[in-house]
Amino acid sequence: MPLYDRPVRQLMHDMASDVGLKKRDVISRNQVLEWFAQKYPKVKKCTVAAHLLRFSTNAPSRVHYSAKPGQDDLFFQIDGGHFRLYDADADPAPIRAEDAPDSEQLEPPTEPEGGLEFAYEADLRSFLSKNLHILEPGLRLYEDEDIRGIEFPAGGRFIDLLAVDRAGGYVVIELKVSKGYDRVVGQLLRYMAWIKEDLAEPNQAVRGMIVARSISDDLRLASSLAPGIDLFEYELRVAVSKVPRR
Repeated sequence: MPLYDRPVRQLMHDMASDVGLKKRDVISRNQVLEWFAQKYPKVKKCTVAAHLLRFSTNAPSRVHYSAKPGQDDLFFQIDGGHFRLYDADADPAPIRAEDAPDSEQLEPPTEPEGGLEFAYEADLRSFLSKNLHILEPGLRLYEDEDIRGIEFPAGGRFIDLLAVDRAGGYVVIELKVSKGYDRVVGQLLRYMAWIKEDLAEPNQAVRGMIVARSISDDLRLASSLAPGIDLFEYELRVAVSKVPRR
């Protein structure tokens, strides 16, 4: 439900008009954040950042944010922090949801020692985003005004999955398609701290999960002093049943 009488996607158009953004003008992420902070302070910074990607025709992550053709084709992303107006006559066609990789067109699961694993991290992310309950009952994907917790922007980087538990706390989920190493802990702690500072309310819990095909001994050791991090190993199974003849 919008915090104001107009959703953020409409406020983004208002921003472009209010600052007088013209063709070839460049605007920074910080300028957009400042505009929202002054005029609509209740809107979270991460929500604004996610909408910037949703409105950027060349941002691959926009496929996760329900970008509406025509209505949300507002910007062209120059680099990680700068944008200009989209020029339909000169710029490539906008990335659409149908441009996202289709799992049926990807390579089949690979089979390392011990069993099957996902061929791509995107496959694992897509599967878990629809089945978060297998990690924890009541766990659901974060959503806010069509912004979903898939490749969620966090300070110039992206969280694989951002979820909410049944107590209302945030759960940051990092995925490794094969083996998880100890360095993942530092990455996850950074994301957890960012969510704590930029998204969570003062008393709202933030914890993390790491999901990998196998968890290394170094990762088990590194996470042993981080009580807010849970480790998971996934396993793929293939079942075959014979179909009787007519």
